[in-house]
Amino acid sequence: MTNYTNFKIETDADGIALITWDMPEKSMNVFTQEVMEELNAIVDQTTADTAVKGVVFTSGKSSFSGGADLSMIKSMFTFQQEEKKKDPDNAAQKLFDLVGRMTGLFRKLETSGKPWVSAINGTCMGGAFELSLACHGRVASNSKSVKIALPEVKVGIFPGAGGTQRVPRLTNAQDALQMMTTGSSLTAVRAKALGLVHEVVDADKLVDAAKAMIKNGLKPVQPWDEKGYKAPGGGIWTPASAQLWPAASGILRRETYGNYPGAIAILKCVYEGLQVPFDTALKIEQRYFTEILQTTEAFSMIRSLFVSMQELGKGARRPAGVPKSEFKHVGVVGAGFMGASIAYVTAAAGIAVTLIDRDMEAAEKGKAHSEGLVKDSVGKGRLTKEEGEALLSRITPSADYNDLKSAGLVVEAVFEDRQVKKDVIEKVEAVIGEDTIFASNTSTLPITGLAKNSKRPGQFIGIHFFSPVEKMMLTEVILGKESGDRALATALDYVAAIKKTPIVVNDTRGFYVNRCVFRYIHEAYDMLIEGVPPAMIENAAKMAGMPVGPLSLNDEVAIDLSQKILKATVADLGEKAVDPKHLALINKLVDELDRRGRKNGKGFYEYPAKPAKKYLWPELKTLYPQKNADTIDVEVLKQRFLATIALEAARTMEEGIVTDPREADVGSILGFGFAPYTGGTLSYIDGMGVKAFVTMCEKLAKDYGDHFKPTALLKEMAERGETFYGRFDPYGEKKQAA
Repeated sequence: MTNYTNFKIETDADGIALITWDMPEKSMNVFTQEVMEELNAIVDQTTADTAVKGVVFTSGKSSFSGGADLSMIKSMFTFQQEEKKKDPDNAAQKLFDLVGRMTGLFRKLETSGKPWVSAINGTCMGGAFELSLACHGRVASNSKSVKIALPEVKVGIFPGAGGTQRVPRLTNAQDALQMMTTGSSLTAVRAKALGLVHEVVDADKLVDAAKAMIKNGLKPVQPWDEKGYKAPGGGIWTPASAQLWPAASGILRRETYGNYPGAIAILKCVYEGLQVPFDTALKIEQRYFTEILQTTEAFSMIRSLFVSMQELGKGARRPAGVPKSEFKHVGVVGAGFMGASIAYVTAAAGIAVTLIDRDMEAAEKGKAHSEGLVKDSVGKGRLTKEEGEALLSRITPSADYNDLKSAGLVVEAVFEDRQVKKDVIEKVEAVIGEDTIFASNTSTLPITGLAKNSKRPGQFIGIHFFSPVEKMMLTEVILGKESGDRALATALDYVAAIKKTPIVVNDTRGFYVNRCVFRYIHEAYDMLIEGVPPAMIENAAKMAGMPVGPLSLNDEVAIDLSQKILKATVADLGEKAVDPKHLALINKLVDELDRRGRKNGKGFYEYPAKPAKKYLWPELKTLYPQKNADTIDVEVLKQRFLATIALEAARTMEEGIVTDPREADVGSILGFGFAPYTGGTLSYIDGMGVKAFVTMCEKLAKDYGDHFKPTALLKEMAERGETFYGRFDPYGEKKQAA
């Protein structure tokens, strides 16, 4: 038998070859060019070897495989860019041939004449599940770690190695579309119910069950290669299909507003593919995949949501040469909603937490918040009862600051008040060890100012969490003027330990995310004051790709908080720093009408008792004379929302607040859901070209106000034909080091 780097082959006495995928020095198996070449050789070898009666394919790691490797995905885009320069006429054909390699390999496997069984023992995503679908049999372990998914749509592409053709030939079209257009994960049991997996067995019986399938005479022919095959549900030309397809298109448009070419391509692939023979169907899929790979959306989404997110998660911004922090004990001061949630995610990461508040009752109330979250997770099957109990045992409520003595990191999450925070900083620093890092979870107060209360500003840093902490994936790590490398490294190690994605931001009012969010909300105030109907404001924002409308978002963060921020801005920067019309609108809502948002059941929306849904407050349209909706250009409303946020992101780069375009992009998507199909705020600008963006902003400034005026940096970049990723090259240092 040939030796392979990534695979081990053992053939037993029954002639069943067990192929174990176990890549050296990787925590998870992924598809790389080398893996593809080795797998191709293995298919040839097992097909030619008469002693081999069948093949079982499994993983030697705790998970099966996460799909394609970063480098492989990146290479598709670099290949395409290079070919367009070298040979523009044949670039698309060459890309078509390149994307067909995996499709061809899997087709070769399923028509090899020998039965293949995939034994799925953990996460099985993307190309790895497409490989499993090409096998004639699929057995999955019943372990909780098994997650089966085709999540490509979430990064702007779609399952392009046969997924859109095999899934709807194994299960009904409706479930197939649901799985692929949402990218959602299936458990092994659900996958079996859908007909995507044949058997579910205990983890220790997985390989035996797979071998048994072959011994029991598994046919080495796929159902769709048999004569007389019919798709589940009868294919396209049936009464059921006549109901499904118009509804599927309508639902997709309602959910995505046509912003995601990858999702639309899934519908086209399935609809067209089910009407033709299988090999033709694969060609259709390959053509659509080639087309989607050439879209700005696919390029930008893959860069931000796949490549950059992994790079930031792995510590792309971590200072070199600082030893990695191991967290045995973390202190959290302030057991209110934020502090209690921070304690929960820390304990969930296996770290002991001391949760401090002014008295024991308040501290215990904070722990009770975690008890509620655990109860909910156990109820939903996300945690076992034992795991829940272990998590809660790691949280110790206390009113004694001395209990923080052994903490390696203390996170302060008390009320947003400089004096309150000053008292906490002094009390904490009186007891903690000299190496302990102090982090403030503040959303509005600059870190440099807070650090003035510290005896050790070099060990003082900001970690800004977003609510609800257990669901929001982003944290902003805020550098004060004196925050040192060890403070930054410790903060990033902690964020990695609690499985969040960090962005590093230099100190400023509102940091990065909130600066952008309030631009979004303030644009909605402008529109209200102009007389744009409130429903149109909310709908235009969603059509632009935002997950929630700005008025709804303002209700969630609380309208009186907006008032507080506007008043604080006036107090600190003078009256010219805010629009007096905005202040008048918010003062009227809060002071006159007591409409504070969701928290008191009335804001821009009304919040009736459940199960009734919230609805826009009908009187909102009486506050300003209303324009005729037919005279308003929805495209312009969409542009205004995206442009005002993107401009603010560009300003933070110009001011040196955010220094890495990856962080601006990832932060905008994870922090407040900035239209993910754009790849984030700066990718939105780069995607249309800085010159086109500047032209658009100049027109908007003329029609809607000076806040749309492009900055000096943007004008300079437009003249030079630069991009943000070119000018602020996040990989520059690596190139020099290499």
